Amino acid sequence: MYWTLELASYLEDAPWPATKDELIDYAIRSGAPMEVVENLQELEDDGEPYETIEEIWPDYPTKDDFFFNEDEY
Repeated sequence: MYWTLELASYLEDAPWPATKDELIDYAIRSGAPMEVVENLQELEDDGEPYETIEEIWPDYPTKDDFFFNEDEY
C-alpha cells in the first residue's frame, strides 16, 4: 500500500467519519483511480470508522505543514 498526495486528494471530500467499506464505496462512486480502491482494500477492518485521512495515512500534510502567510493572499 502506498499513498501520494494525488491519491489521497481523492478522499479529501469523503464523508468522514467513515468505515472501510464506506470509503471504498465513496472512492468507486467518485471515480477515484483503482490504486485508491486497492489501498483502501488493504486497510485493517476492525469495524470502527476512520475519523480523518490522517488515520489512514499518518504523513498526510495538513495546512500547518505549508510555510506561507495566508494574510498576504
